[in-house]
Amino acid sequence: MIDLKLSIKREMNGWKKWQLLWLVLATLVILGVSIYQKDSWIGILASVSGVICVIFCGMGRISNYLFGTVNTILYAYIAWRAKYYGDVMLNMLYYLPTNIIGWIAWKKNMNADTNEVYKKRMSLKMDLLLAIVSMAGVFGYAYVLKLLGGNLPLVDSMSTVFSIIAQILMIKRFMEQWVVWIIVDVVSVIMWIAALSTDGASVAVLLMWSVFLINAVIMFVKWFLESKKAVKND
Repeated sequence: MIDLKLSIKREMNGWKKWQLLWLVLATLVILGVSIYQKDSWIGILASVSGVICVIFCGMGRISNYLFGTVNTILYAYIAWRAKYYGDVMLNMLYYLPTNIIGWIAWKKNMNADTNEVYKKRMSLKMDLLLAIVSMAGVFGYAYVLKLLGGNLPLVDSMSTVFSIIAQILMIKRFMEQWVVWIIVDVVSVIMWIAALSTDGASVAVLLMWSVFLINAVIMFVKWFLESKKAVKND
């Protein structure tokens, strides 16, 4: 039987004070504003679980996939109400199974001393190839979403395609995932600002993506420095 207290202690081991403060602050801001705005409990849970997920991911903790699974299911429902069909398909057909794959992949590449995943970075050739594939995917999927009658098809497509790519980079433990996540977060903030006037919109979800953006910038710096050290050691 899993010792919950021991598991939590292990996951929080090695955190600096400012990192713990960021986790608490981000969670409380999302929770407090969501309650004040009388958001639905689904929106609140989706936002809180999402914030915890990305922060734990940035800290290289494998438990991010557990929070990510909760966020995936709830966020898909919210996106469906807002007619962001690309996000619905992304979460249920992609994020859900890749959370399982990610857990397995990270499990094999954990540093036993720090309890963080080992980090890597891509070559310039891989970066260029990634950029070409990304743009082709964005415009192709935008055409499909337009045929489905979805809102903001190009923006929705950018969010979806870049999210797929970022998730792959995350599973593969590449530092560059955070550059792509920053793009995803900026696009998603724009999407949910546009959706505030619709019945399916959620203030908590907009705040969630805003926190995601701040977190992505913070974790990019963290992973950049740590992956740089890893390259030197190799």
